[in-house]
Amino acid sequence: MGVFSEAVEVVCSLGGQPLRLSWQGHTYKVAADPVRWYERRNWWDEEARAERGHGPGLVDSEIWRVQARQTPRSPLRTLDLSHDISSGRWRLIRIHDALRESA
Repeated sequence: MGVFSEAVEVVCSLGGQPLRLSWQGHTYKVAADPVRWYERRNWWDEEARAERGHGPGLVDSEIWRVQARQTPRSPLRTLDLSHDISSGRWRLIRIHDALRESA
């Protein structure tokens, strides 16, 4: 499993669910229903104070696990994406099957 942080472009449904992503010049289509959860981030390292009622987005990071492929015949890749709700930026943070393809 590879763990890092790299910017990606993500196209979402009207409900905010990832449909496609572009990474390193390649486009991947999400091939299964993605899973979403939230992870705590060390907001106190970046913010002096958290405003009341401003927890979501400040305290938590939205994480999506997607299974995606370049073509219908390509192998599925399992990727974790982090979405910064306030800026709208997406980052690829984990590739679960990074080594399997090169073997």
